[in-house]
Amino acid sequence: MSEFGLEDLPVRDDLRGRTPYGAPQLDVPVALNTNENPYAPSPRLAEALARAVADVAIGLNRYPDRDATRLRAALAGYLGHGLGADQVWAANGSNEVLQQILQVFGGPGRTAMGFEPSYSMHPIITGVTNTGWTALPRAHDFAVDAEAAVAAITANRPDIVFLTSPNNPTGTALPLEVIEAVAHAAPGVVVVDEAYAEFRREGTPSALSLLPAHPRLIVSRTMSKAFAMAGARLGYLAAHPAVVDALQLVRLPYHLSAVSQAVAGTALEFADELLGAVKQLREERDDLVEWLRGHGFTIADSDANFVLFGEFDDRRAVWQGLLDRGVLIRETGPPQWLRVTVGTPEEMSAFREALLDVTGGRRR
Repeated sequence: MSEFGLEDLPVRDDLRGRTPYGAPQLDVPVALNTNENPYAPSPRLAEALARAVADVAIGLNRYPDRDATRLRAALAGYLGHGLGADQVWAANGSNEVLQQILQVFGGPGRTAMGFEPSYSMHPIITGVTNTGWTALPRAHDFAVDAEAAVAAITANRPDIVFLTSPNNPTGTALPLEVIEAVAHAAPGVVVVDEAYAEFRREGTPSALSLLPAHPRLIVSRTMSKAFAMAGARLGYLAAHPAVVDALQLVRLPYHLSAVSQAVAGTALEFADELLGAVKQLREERDDLVEWLRGHGFTIADSDANFVLFGEFDDRRAVWQGLLDRGVLIRETGPPQWLRVTVGTPEEMSAFREALLDVTGGRRR
């Protein structure tokens, strides 16, 4: 049989040369690279999930609720802020939510704008929907300057503006004043990606409070992080009902399975238990920040469940050194920085020991 590869297929020209997105999935003792919640569902929750799946299993010969009505109502109740089910939409992970937004509001001849470094899937999904991408740099402290953002929006007139708060990979949360300024200036929709919202420090507000005054504002969330449901693939957003109606123009028929809806609904019933683990992770994060600073590393203040730290002349050597010692973190963000997910106390102890070993007990 003759050689036949990807380059021989009639792939779209704009997709040629691209590589699939994905963090390394390696079998290591300590995996701290994908911002997962390290605390698995409790036995009580696992039993409830099993019962919920069993209940829907006998009806899997039928299509699921196409509009996920009950789940959207439950998500609205969780978010609060006076939201109703008609203001919430759910899909298979927040990446599908973002893709649907770009399918509706982006496309050929349209542009999206983001402030980098930020979540790398924003420009990737933008590209695969054939939408133009405009990247603007964040400030030295990884903040977004409101005046500069408004000037760029006025000059470029993007159809979609992405704001990420807390930001990935830096952990930086945005003041509401910045989000409001962008929402006032943007001619199209503004997407505030709040995938890590539950990990914010006390008193850090959510863009959800701005929804009544800004009908083109969209707040995206996920159950992968705080709810420890990364394997369930459930993302959602809150927006004006008209935005939710628009997204249904591109959603695939019955896109959210009955099993996914049952699992997500059950997890919401255990929100208090799951968010209790979030409190532990916040405390572990703050301890980690203090420890890293005390050992001479530069830190980006984090409102997420990860910490960006540096600066390294050769971050790949540090990353590889940690991996050689059984600790996997993420080589991402600005060139001299690395990102570590907050894990259990035992995992963080292993990370600290390995990092000091690799960097010679750094105190500079």
